[in-house]
Amino acid sequence: MMSIYELAYKIKLRLRILLYGFFNKRYFGSFGKRVTIVQPLKIEGKKNIYLGDQVHIANYAWLAALPLTGEKEVRLEIGSGTSIGHFNHIYATKSIVIGEEVLTADKVYISDNQHHYEDISNSVIRQAVNQCNPVVIGEGSWLGENVCVIGASIGKHCVIGANSVVTKDIPDYCVAVGAPARVVKRYNKELMKWERV
Repeated sequence: MMSIYELAYKIKLRLRILLYGFFNKRYFGSFGKRVTIVQPLKIEGKKNIYLGDQVHIANYAWLAALPLTGEKEVRLEIGSGTSIGHFNHIYATKSIVIGEEVLTADKVYISDNQHHYEDISNSVIRQAVNQCNPVVIGEGSWLGENVCVIGASIGKHCVIGANSVVTKDIPDYCVAVGAPARVVKRYNKELMKWERV
């Protein structure tokens, strides 16, 4: 049985989620039905962020869609039914599209850009931000804890193992692990089973 304190906490949390959506949804590019943004760390460039129906964004996520690399259009799209874990950091400077029913664990980083570092006479913080390739995360995929995706795309129904760093595209129906991530299993449609690569 739930204590009065647990009940009060759940009510307070639900109220906070409802109020956030009520007061902020008009500032987003789109804000689907039954979206829950629990307690964001930061959300920047809301007009460039498009959320589908039943998107769940857990505590302390940082979402951004800003033209730091000089792009005219910036888009961060999160598909319906997707669940974004705690402490996720998703930063678009051109295009990041996360498909429907994607699951990310905690502390996942997804970016279509990186800091310039080649000028050794200047500190990294003073150098420009470089545009990388657009990022697409395919529907039904799962990104494990501490995964980093930088300027690469992941196919549909993929599994990316914990602590992996994805810098090159991963095809559909694959399991990839490591830093840099490499495919270790692929689904064989003819035999209808997963096979080691």
